[in-house]
Amino acid sequence: MKNVLTIAGSDSCGGAGIQADLKAMSAQGVYGMSVVTAITAQNTQGVFAVQEIDLEIIQKQIDVLYEDIDISSVKIGMLSSCDIINTVHKTLKKVNAKNIVIDPVMISKSGYFLLKEDAVDALKEFLEIGTLITPNIPEAEVLANMEIKNEKDMILAAEKIQRLGAKNILIKGGHREDNCTDILLTSEGIVKKFLGERFETKNTHGTGCTLSSTIASYLGKGYSVEESVKLGKEYITEAIKNSFSIGSGVGPVGHFINLYKKAGVDFE
Repeated sequence: MKNVLTIAGSDSCGGAGIQADLKAMSAQGVYGMSVVTAITAQNTQGVFAVQEIDLEIIQKQIDVLYEDIDISSVKIGMLSSCDIINTVHKTLKKVNAKNIVIDPVMISKSGYFLLKEDAVDALKEFLEIGTLITPNIPEAEVLANMEIKNEKDMILAAEKIQRLGAKNILIKGGHREDNCTDILLTSEGIVKKFLGERFETKNTHGTGCTLSSTIASYLGKGYSVEESVKLGKEYITEAIKNSFSIGSGVGPVGHFINLYKKAGVDFE
């Protein structure tokens, strides 16, 4: 069993954040652990409040895990402030963390700003420790300081983000209207395209968290970046295909679809 760590915020309705990360990790057959950076009050209709965790507690959570456990990979999610970003950055370098997947969470699906405006520069500096960065198009536009309209723009943005120090960049295409192809720019400068499948569903809460956690899980198991992305895409596609409603807003994806069906849940 490989041990994989998520460093992210808590989602009280369980569809995103560390809750989604741990579900996705478990589904890939790795042991998931968490360092909580913030507590959010949210449901399927949106995020209503955020409470950041004390910096000393964030650092201590990371320190004690690395002192005791062999951690194969790390997924980074919501880091809301400069101080939190810098604390995690410094601590991960100190413990010599490996296989780091950074999902640069900025805005929730409901439009709540999860990254403070003055923390963007700190986030850009943080990317230099990342094995893989997984921004969606709006996040990539901020990191690359450009507008993205097509695949050519996605590749250019990936190149700009890579120059910030990140090794591999995966720009997710879900926000595009024409298709949802993802673009991977590898550390060797090779561009890979991963075709996506769009489904008629509103229930996509936690898709970015789930994908990045799945990729981190496969990196921790020894797969290459390209293989990990491919397997991550396959998993999130099935999870979205089998997403479901739990409230009146945006529902979660089906992390444990086979277990849910085995338990008698009707997805038809």
